[in-house]
Amino acid sequence: MKRAEIKLIVDLDDNNVPEKITWESTDSENKDAVPVKSFMLALWDHNYKNTMRIDLWTKDMPVDEMKKFFFETLQTMGDSFLRATGEKNIVEDLRDYCAHFAEKMEITK
Repeated sequence: MKRAEIKLIVDLDDNNVPEKITWESTDSENKDAVPVKSFMLALWDHNYKNTMRIDLWTKDMPVDEMKKFFFETLQTMGDSFLRATGEKNIVEDLRDYCAHFAEKMEITK
């Protein structure tokens, strides 16, 4: 069986606000820690039938990038949901909402 490890490192300031986030994976061609400004991690706990989440961003994450990050995350969640369930109709609704979100947030592709 193949195994990969994903490592997230969060450096916090004195007020526990993220200053720096890096991630690395043993399965990546790049073995260096990659700096990022934000991440969202969602895990399904099948014992309790609920989602565990961590959403973090650095204090210097620009608002325009955060808007685009949310937009792209919503888009890719739709793609993942379609692959996982085959539910085309609801994914089309989500994509319509994403277009509305992008328009409201003035996000250009």
